[in-house]
Amino acid sequence: MHIGPLLGSGRTADVYALDGPWVLRRYRHGIDTAGELAVMSYLSASGFPVPRIGPPAEDALPTDLVVQRLTGPTLAEALQAGTVTEDEGADLLARLLRELHAIPPRLSQDPEDRILHLGLHPGNVTLAPEGATVTDWLTAGEGRPALDRAMTALILAQVALDPSSSTAGGQARDLLAALLPRFTGDEGVPADALARAAALRAADPQCTAHETAALAGAADLVASLAGRGPAHSRR
Repeated sequence: MHIGPLLGSGRTADVYALDGPWVLRRYRHGIDTAGELAVMSYLSASGFPVPRIGPPAEDALPTDLVVQRLTGPTLAEALQAGTVTEDEGADLLARLLRELHAIPPRLSQDPEDRILHLGLHPGNVTLAPEGATVTDWLTAGEGRPALDRAMTALILAQVALDPSSSTAGGQARDLLAALLPRFTGDEGVPADALARAAALRAADPQCTAHETAALAGAADLVASLAGRGPAHSRR
């Protein structure tokens, strides 16, 4: 397939148009796509909604991933446009996490482990015509589901505390407040999982300086909305 024009750029990758229903996701910094490809293939075979994987592009690099070109807004865009409410968004995020965590791990022999996205937030959910599809599996891993719920909550809390956008911040806080009660039946967001999520975010080189600085406040916000009081008071 011929590599076409640049469609967009994110923190770790550039996305190019390809022939037909495909796009090329080309990672920077020498990131290899083998792990992401393996996870997506496994999840697709398990029936979880991920983009379809396409054939290699011309002159493909180890940093390239060819995937389905999705149409439709992200959940973040739909929330901002008002076409999806915070309650509807919370229902969707909780459902996607629950369905993901019903799938046995690909590698781990621990029966309590599951596939974890470790970044399942509204920007990584596309509301495609065929249904909600979860994208960006670069940071996926395996472990206890509570860590995945904690990571989703923590990322929303970081957005809620971002002073650069009061509108998006207010929506993120409302979404987080709606989401946390939906986690209760799945054992919620335990304090140890929240601390682990904060440690992973702190070590993530893709996080901005502001995001890293806001981690303690974000963890406290999650704990407060979950009814446990500030996270730092329990350390």
